[in-house]
Amino acid sequence: MTILDETAPDGTGIEPEPQPDAGTDRASTWRTSACILCECNCGVEIRIGTDGHTFERVRGDKAHPASRGYTCEKALRLDHYQNGRGERVLNPLRRRDDGTYEEVDWDTAVREVAERLAAVRDEYGGDKIVYYGGGGQGNHLGGAYGGAMHRGFGGRFRSSAIAQEKSGEVWVNGVMFGNAVRGEFDECEVAFFVGKNPWMSHGVPRARTTLKAIANDDARSMVVIDPRVTETAELADFHLQVSPGRDAWLLSAMVAIVVQEGLSATTWLAEHASGFEAVVERFSTIDIAAHCRISGVDEDLVRRATRRIASASSVAVFEDLGTQMNRHSTLVSYLEKLVWTLTGNFANHGGQQIPSSMVPLVKASTAELDPDRAPRSPVAGERILGGLVPCNVIPEEILTDHPDRYRAMIVESGNPAHSIADSARMREALRALDFVLVIDVFMTETAREAHYVLPATTQFEKFESTFFNFEFPKNVFQLRRPVVEAPAGPLGEPEIHARILEAAGLITDDDVAPLRAAAEVGRTEFAEAFGAALAATPSLGVVAPVLLYRTLGPTLPHGASAAAALWAVTRRMTQMNPMGVQRAGFGDGPDAADRLFDAIIDSPSGLVITDDDHDASWRRLATPDGLVQLAMPELLSELDDLGVPPGPTEEWPFLLSAGERRSFTANTIFRDPAWRRRAGQHALRIATVDAERLGVADRDRVRIVTERGEATIEVAVDGGMHPGHLSLPNGTGTDRVHDGARVIDGVAPNELTGSFHRDRFAGTPWHKSVPARLEPV
Repeated sequence: MTILDETAPDGTGIEPEPQPDAGTDRASTWRTSACILCECNCGVEIRIGTDGHTFERVRGDKAHPASRGYTCEKALRLDHYQNGRGERVLNPLRRRDDGTYEEVDWDTAVREVAERLAAVRDEYGGDKIVYYGGGGQGNHLGGAYGGAMHRGFGGRFRSSAIAQEKSGEVWVNGVMFGNAVRGEFDECEVAFFVGKNPWMSHGVPRARTTLKAIANDDARSMVVIDPRVTETAELADFHLQVSPGRDAWLLSAMVAIVVQEGLSATTWLAEHASGFEAVVERFSTIDIAAHCRISGVDEDLVRRATRRIASASSVAVFEDLGTQMNRHSTLVSYLEKLVWTLTGNFANHGGQQIPSSMVPLVKASTAELDPDRAPRSPVAGERILGGLVPCNVIPEEILTDHPDRYRAMIVESGNPAHSIADSARMREALRALDFVLVIDVFMTETAREAHYVLPATTQFEKFESTFFNFEFPKNVFQLRRPVVEAPAGPLGEPEIHARILEAAGLITDDDVAPLRAAAEVGRTEFAEAFGAALAATPSLGVVAPVLLYRTLGPTLPHGASAAAALWAVTRRMTQMNPMGVQRAGFGDGPDAADRLFDAIIDSPSGLVITDDDHDASWRRLATPDGLVQLAMPELLSELDDLGVPPGPTEEWPFLLSAGERRSFTANTIFRDPAWRRRAGQHALRIATVDAERLGVADRDRVRIVTERGEATIEVAVDGGMHPGHLSLPNGTGTDRVHDGARVIDGVAPNELTGSFHRDRFAGTPWHKSVPARLEPV
C-alpha cells in the first residue's frame, strides 16, 4: 500500500534522514524542542547550523515520555516555519490612513494600543472587545497572558479555532460526562475513528506505529467512518464509506442496531448510567435498513461493524473534523458516544477515559449545559460553549447597528480572515471594527486588516508549551526552551501583554514591588504574599498571570520567566488530582505542587505529570448524579427532523470538503510553500468516475464554484474518493511577498465557504459538505 512508502523501514513513523558526516562532532548544536503542527506535539531534537538559526536536521526525541523518538514527516520540515519565506514582522507596525503600514518603536506602539483599547472600553464597555486565538497548535503559554490582558480591559467574549471544531462535542461531553474524554488506543481491542484519518492528522500518540500495531494484530480491529478511502481506512477491518454529509443516518443506524439486537451492556448500564430507557424507546423504532440506505453504506457491513464494537472488551474512539465540521455535527457527536457507552466502554482498560488536564481547554461550564442559563453571544444569541463564541457568528456580531456589537478585536496566534468561514465577510467585519490588534510572527491575512501589528517571537525563540495533554494513564507535559536566539525587534507574548497592561495603569509598581521582594525570599513567602495581594485587591485576580510573570518570573531558572503562569496551574492540578501527582513521583502535601512546577522547568524533554488508575475517570465524572447521562432530549428530538439528505442537485452536483489534512498541509503558520516536499499537495481531489465524466485528468485545471465564491485549481484524480465528493486541502491560499510582488499559493478554502451554513446547536460550520460545481478550464 502507498502508506508504507511514507514510513521508515523499521515502522517507527519516522522518515529516513541523512546521517552526519563521519567523524563530525555536532553534539553541542542539538537542541530539544517539540513539533508544533498537531496536538500531539511530539518531542524533537533540532540540530542548529553554524549560522545559529538554520535547522540543519530534525529528529524525534527518544527522551520524550509520550512520543519516545517518533515523529512524522511534517516535523522534519520545521525549518520552513522558522526560516521560511513568510513575511516576518520584526518591528511594531501602525496602519496609515491609506492602508499602508509604518514601523514605530515599542514605547509608542504599547502606549497607543493601550489608549485605543481603553477608549473602546470607556465609550462602549470592555465587553465590546473580543479576543480571538490565544494559542496555535503548540503555542498556548502566551494565551494565559493574552487572556489576562483581555480581561484587564473588561473583556468577556472570546473565540478561537476550537469553536470551529469542538463546540458540539464539548456540549455533549459536558452533559454526558461533565468532562472531556479520550480513547486509550495503545490498549484497545477495537479502534473506532469517526471522520478521522490519524495517519495524516495524527492526534493519537505515535499514530502510525499505533495504527500498524492494531492492523497487524488478528485479535484487534479497526472501524473507520469516512467518505474517502483514506490511508487509515485502507488499514481498517471495517470501512463504512458514508456518503458525504450523511453521518447522522449511519450512526443512528449503529445505535439502533445495538438497541434492537440487544447488544447493550445492560448490567453495566444499570450500575453506571441513567436515561437508558429513553434511548431504548427512541431507537427501537429506527428503520435500520432505510438509514443505512440513505447513508450509502451496506446494511450487512454496518451490522457486522457494530457487532464487532459491541463484542469487544474495550473500544477507543476518536471523532474529528470530518464530522465535527459537517451536517448534524452535534447530533453525530452524541450518536457516536451512544455507540460506545451503550456497550460499556467507559473507564475500562483500553476504553474511553477522562484524562487529567493542566488547563481544561475543551470543557463546558455548568451554566453552559443549562439551556435556561446558557450564555449567549450578544447580537446573534448563539450558545457559547467552552467559553467560546462560535466563529461563524463573529461577523454577525460586528456587521450590525446593534448597540451591543463588538467594537474591537485582539487577535493572537490566530488568522480568522483565513480560517473562519466566508473569508470575504470576515474581512468586511474586521474593516468595520473601531480597532483591530494583531499579535503574530508573520504578516498574515488577518494582520493585513489590523490597525496595529505587534511582532511576536517564533515558537522556537522562546519558552513555550501546549495544553493539549490528553494521554492516559500517564499524562505528559513539556515546557520547551528556546532553540535559537530571537532577532532584534519581536517580543514574547508575556512581555507584550505586561507592557500593555502597565501602560494602561492596570498593573503598577506598587502592585509588583512587594511581590517581587517576597519571591526573592522564597516560594513559601511568595505564595503567602500573592494570596494576600489578591485578597486585598480583587481586581488583580483578572491579570494574575501577568502579575506572576512580573514577580515570580524573574526568579525562575534557565530564564524561564514566561513559565510563571504554570505555578498557579500546577497548584490547581495538584489540588484536583493529588493521587495522580503523587503516583507520578512528586509526593503529597503542600510542597507537591512546587516539586511538580520545578520539575517541569528542569525537564526540557517533558515529563509525566500525573499517573492515574482507571478509577480516575469515575472520580472525574462530573454529572449531577455521578452517572453517565445517556439521554439528551434535544438531540433525541433532532432525529425526528434530519431533513433532506445532502446530495447532488442540478445546480450543485458536488459536495466539497474544505480543509483536508495531507502529508504536507498544516495550518497557516507555514507561510512558505516550499515546505511541501511532495507535488500535488495543493490540488483538489476528485473521484475517478467524476473526472472521467467531466473529461479532466491529473494536473488539469478546473473552476470550482460555490454559493460564496469561485477559484481555479489543479485537480488530483483519486480512486478512493466517493462519487460526487471533492476535497480541498487545509493551509493553502496564504499570501507572501515574492520578488516584490504579493503572491497567493493555492486556494484558501474559506473563500468558498459560507458562515450561515452551520450546526444549529453549536454553530460549527459545514465545511465538509459545501455544495459546489466544477467547470473545466
